[in-house]
Amino acid sequence: MPVATLLPFTATPSRKSTNPTSFRLTEKFILLLVFSAFITLCFGAIFFLPDSSKLLSGVFFHSSAVETNTHTGPDSSSGLTAGGGNGNNNDEKTLAKIRKDHEKALIEAKDTLQKRPDEIKQDIKDEKEKVAKESAGRGGKDVNTLPFVEYNRPPGATGHQPADPETKERRAKVKEMMKHAWDSYKRYAWGSNELRPVSKQGHSSNLFGSIKGATIVDALDTLYIMEMYEDFDTATDWVEKNLDFNVNAEVSVFEVNIRFVGGLLSAYYLSGKEVFRQKAVELGEKLLPAFKTPTGIPWALLNLKSGIGRNWPWASGGSSILAEYGTLHLEFMHLSKLSGKPEFAQKVMNIRKVLNRLDKPQGLYPNYLNPNSGQWGQHHVSVGGLGDSFYEYLLKAWLMSDKTDEEGKKMYYDALQAIETNLMRKSSSGLTYIAEWKGGLLEHKMGHLTCFAGGMIALGADGAPSDKTGHQMEQAAEIARTCHESYARTALKLGPEAFRFDGGVEAIATRQNEKYFILRPEVMETYMYMWRFTHDPKYREWGWEAVQALEQHCRVEGGYSGLRDVYASTPNHDDVQQSFYLAETLKYLYLLFSDDDHLPFEHWVFNTEAHPLPVIRKDNTDRPNEVE
Repeated sequence: MPVATLLPFTATPSRKSTNPTSFRLTEKFILLLVFSAFITLCFGAIFFLPDSSKLLSGVFFHSSAVETNTHTGPDSSSGLTAGGGNGNNNDEKTLAKIRKDHEKALIEAKDTLQKRPDEIKQDIKDEKEKVAKESAGRGGKDVNTLPFVEYNRPPGATGHQPADPETKERRAKVKEMMKHAWDSYKRYAWGSNELRPVSKQGHSSNLFGSIKGATIVDALDTLYIMEMYEDFDTATDWVEKNLDFNVNAEVSVFEVNIRFVGGLLSAYYLSGKEVFRQKAVELGEKLLPAFKTPTGIPWALLNLKSGIGRNWPWASGGSSILAEYGTLHLEFMHLSKLSGKPEFAQKVMNIRKVLNRLDKPQGLYPNYLNPNSGQWGQHHVSVGGLGDSFYEYLLKAWLMSDKTDEEGKKMYYDALQAIETNLMRKSSSGLTYIAEWKGGLLEHKMGHLTCFAGGMIALGADGAPSDKTGHQMEQAAEIARTCHESYARTALKLGPEAFRFDGGVEAIATRQNEKYFILRPEVMETYMYMWRFTHDPKYREWGWEAVQALEQHCRVEGGYSGLRDVYASTPNHDDVQQSFYLAETLKYLYLLFSDDDHLPFEHWVFNTEAHPLPVIRKDNTDRPNEVE
């Protein structure tokens, strides 16, 4: 703060005096008294306070510690008393050093008082970084080298109770569902990646190698958003003590990024707890070797210890998959921001350079790209599995950049136009769907994963050219309706993995391997976005229908289970509670019954695992609420 505020007796222009000269002399006399009292107090402390030299030297930033004998017991006094004169000499040396240190401290105090507040703040920041570097130099962990980041929480991290009693009750029900899912995981599968709710034991997928705790990390932000703070603290403690990435195992780069990196980043931005930033950056650095390919297009699979990568053996001639290498952008931009390392951002921006050099068939992006040659694999295009979140991240990269990423914006709207032209179709009864494209031929099938597109198109409609905004909102509403029909036309009122529009069939799965439901979130996601943008009550009603079906058919004593056949009259459980059920499905349902100021879209962007990440502001005109 300014010196004038620290020394209230200093003259100011507004002060009045009949004799200016005598007033200045009076001021000098008062200042002299103040400093005399301060010096007297400091020297008095030498004789009355224990280890006072260290006490004073610690008050200011740069004063060195006083080297004194701090041992206690019989041996501590022997050096001063033995030999008579040696003790007196030591006393004199000690007192001389104390005087010297006090003089230095007084000079630093005077210098500090004359600094502006912003200079003092910068000094504190520099000192923190210096201490962190020194700690790392003494064998500290790499995380200590992370730069100091001033933590600010964007608005809307938690909400308030809806005013409408029915909405309030439904929101509370979704929270109770989360509690049942979380408590069951904690009771039967704590530390495992996922839960088997019927057999009441842990379940681990090979997607995560030997990394543990996928459900814990995936659920962190949902716990916080629903104000389940005790459970959040329990999960935080597990992350701090048990989350270990030093494993000799092969993981899916895509899955580990969206669930673990995304979950940790979101937990950091919501809570401000430094452990989440450290863990996210640590894991991000372990994923960087995946980009060591001739083109920089990352491998799908990576051994976290050896850094050796490869692609799925079934993927078109060793190709990387569009939805996997195209779904790293949001997380890696934030990793650069929080680590101070531009390498993360450079890796994902290079992916765009490779894509922009390639010709796109009909303006479409095929699902397969060879990371060695940089050429497309099979010309298979889908807005569902293998392609979906690539398009989502083009739009959200623009939104997350505070709408400054013009390249991402152009790529998204160009791709959406190609999708509308080549893939969007209407059934004979008027249901809009997004088909799949294989070598120029359409397969009239739409996956449950594709149902996210209703929410994506609604989210991007406002940024489209003004003559297309209304048209895109209509498209989004039509896709939402089609996906609702895929639920309504099953026996259990939950949607199949994929549904078809051929042979007189509309929005119904015709193959046995497409009839399952694994607690997926995409339809709830679209309902939530459509509610936010239109406030049409049907979206809340459709969401409530899904809640009732989940409770009736998926809830078991040990949690929530997926279903093997949604057309069967009785549920046949698959005995897996997916981590994304807690991360996405329940979160989107909770937000569907929340007010719009809970995680508002102007401040937050959801990654493809529903982990909210803040918009990265380019200036201070819309500064987030500072956390105290």
